[in-house]
Amino acid sequence: MNAPWLHIVGFGEDGFDGLTPATRAVVEAAEIIIGGDRHHTLAPNISAQRVSWPSPFDALIETLESYKNQRVVVLATGDPLWFSVGARIGRAIDSSQIVYHPQLSAFQLAAARMGWSLADVETLTVHGRPVEQMVAFIQPDQRLIVLTTGAETPAQIAKFLADRGFGASKMTVLAAMGGDREERFDGTAATWSHQVPAFNTLCVECIAAPDAALLPRVPGLSDDLFQHDGTMTKQEIRAVTVAKLMPMRGALLWDIGTGCGSVAVEWMRAARYTRAIGIEPRADRRALAAANALALGAPKLELIEGETPNALNGLEAPDAVFIGGGLSEETFDAAWSALRPLGRLVANAVTLDSEALLIHLHEKHGGQLVKLQVHRAEPIGPYKGWRPAMPVTQWSLIKR
Repeated sequence: MNAPWLHIVGFGEDGFDGLTPATRAVVEAAEIIIGGDRHHTLAPNISAQRVSWPSPFDALIETLESYKNQRVVVLATGDPLWFSVGARIGRAIDSSQIVYHPQLSAFQLAAARMGWSLADVETLTVHGRPVEQMVAFIQPDQRLIVLTTGAETPAQIAKFLADRGFGASKMTVLAAMGGDREERFDGTAATWSHQVPAFNTLCVECIAAPDAALLPRVPGLSDDLFQHDGTMTKQEIRAVTVAKLMPMRGALLWDIGTGCGSVAVEWMRAARYTRAIGIEPRADRRALAAANALALGAPKLELIEGETPNALNGLEAPDAVFIGGGLSEETFDAAWSALRPLGRLVANAVTLDSEALLIHLHEKHGGQLVKLQVHRAEPIGPYKGWRPAMPVTQWSLIKR
């Protein structure tokens, strides 16, 4: 086996002083050093050729490969494998070719500054990602440590908190941790007005008001939280549907006939790094789905226009499929063929015609066929009575 040619070194604000002697020797012996301006500034007086991050950043792997026969060091911030460039490189280059040299991460430093147990904290990053994805983690009494995108991020998150009834939440921004220029800014979400450095880490202790919006990550959000035109998978049926789809870390959902996106949004909130593609022919409903995804912390929902089954051609193979609209045997066949092994498929029907199709598919393919009905207590004159919603026939199965 060839010796590793690539070293990925975590740097803190203390630069060389924070490195072990062995890691410092690796950096000093490098022929090529790749990193951002901040990293190069923290590592002065090195004779190696300096290379900045490529533009576009996706060209990084190609850039690294071009130096393969030389001693290459990539400088990263903190722990290179914790929301950092090391993980991205490791997905493209065999791990046997890489040596990682971790430094204390921003999460560890921030937890130490706050006196928080890291095991009891949600660690998030919105660095280079939509800030809205942190909304799903706003929960009463939850502590968050967030790697931010820039100086404006804390104020954006403060607004998310305040808008949802968490304005009393305590916020602390920590900048340049571990260095001579370390700074700390404290405040609350409702009154946040600090001007903070661009490179910072945000700590939030969520404090809910009595009227705060409760947005649990388990499925079954209130229908009132979604913008919709009346056609949607309602709260109780949605909870059962998402449970049958079994959201898992990094899994991909096809939401066929996505409508206002309620199932796709709940899927993406339910597990870390889940993804969803919503297939919806109507532009007005795609607009509703996009707005709901932003408001409820699933900004990476991908929406495509098209009629099934043709719209499914060329899409990445899913781990789960929900057919809430556009049900046909052809659509099922296309989705079932694309579904990955151990994938889950759920189809809901309201009309007698679509129910008959689900009964036929159940007889042909097996699975579980159930009928769901919800009754809600509503006023009837001066009294209250049970008003039934339309029953939903649900067919679900696992591809084995």
